[in-house]
Amino acid sequence: MHPRYGRDEWASFLVFGLVIGAIYALIALGYTMVYGILRMVNFAHGDVFMFGAYAACFTLIACNRNGLLATQPALSFALALLACMLVAAGLAILAERIAYRPFRRGRAMAPLISTLGLSFVLEYSARGMFGAQNKAFPSFPAIDGAVLVFGLSIPRVQLIVMLAAVLTMLVLTLVVMRTRMGTAMRAVAEDQDAAILMGINVDRVIVFTFALGGALAGVAGLLYGLVFKQISFFMGFFLGVKGFGAAVLGGIGNIPGAMLGGFSLGLVESLGPALFLEGIGVAAPYQLRDAIAYTMLVMVLIFRPRGLLGERLAVKRA
Repeated sequence: MHPRYGRDEWASFLVFGLVIGAIYALIALGYTMVYGILRMVNFAHGDVFMFGAYAACFTLIACNRNGLLATQPALSFALALLACMLVAAGLAILAERIAYRPFRRGRAMAPLISTLGLSFVLEYSARGMFGAQNKAFPSFPAIDGAVLVFGLSIPRVQLIVMLAAVLTMLVLTLVVMRTRMGTAMRAVAEDQDAAILMGINVDRVIVFTFALGGALAGVAGLLYGLVFKQISFFMGFFLGVKGFGAAVLGGIGNIPGAMLGGFSLGLVESLGPALFLEGIGVAAPYQLRDAIAYTMLVMVLIFRPRGLLGERLAVKRA
């Protein structure tokens, strides 16, 4: 460890890595669920995340204008959570209907190109509607400040974001493992033709999977805004790439792998510059945190192409 940093600094790096890793994990889950069902990648997923963040932002702005944010912060958070999940899930369903379903039986490249095009449409639609400048995300006075945990001062918002992300992942696990629709999702992912013979409505399962992944991305958008205090129309691209990287790192198609990949990527981003660059005298090492994260991703894929927990990344044959 670099002698420049003390216990508090290393603890803050660790906590921040877990926070941003939780956000990456929520985004990665959308990629990995769709890939698990269809063996295809939804490149518009990052922009679904971005629209979820804007939906939460405008909901909180409306709550702030009528005084609800200050007097009823829990209700304001619930309304923002509902808004971001509904908007993101709706956009994800739209993506499935116009960018996937028409090409599902066709060549493998067709849905990849169509979702990439949809990504640009969503991105620049957001620029036209919301402007090109960063937008300030409303803060909750009730969660400002810090709390002491084992003698360490940790921002309250980071603890809440981690708790919310972990609870969301637990709910997802229960949905996938303990519900009838979750059983249908696992059956379709295992063998789509056999699932049809068993009477499972595959189209309904696919739509539900897109909607569930979109809702998780919407939650990630809300949590991102709470942590970083601003959002932009272009953030869907960068965070989408990070989420996809986390999914591949953990093993795309594997839900626990997406969670592990997200947290791993976040921790490497947060701890990597101090661990690997400070000691060799690199100036402004935190400007290179993305390079460290993607170097780790490339190394994992070289030595373990299937990712940490999943299967080898493959593209459906035409």
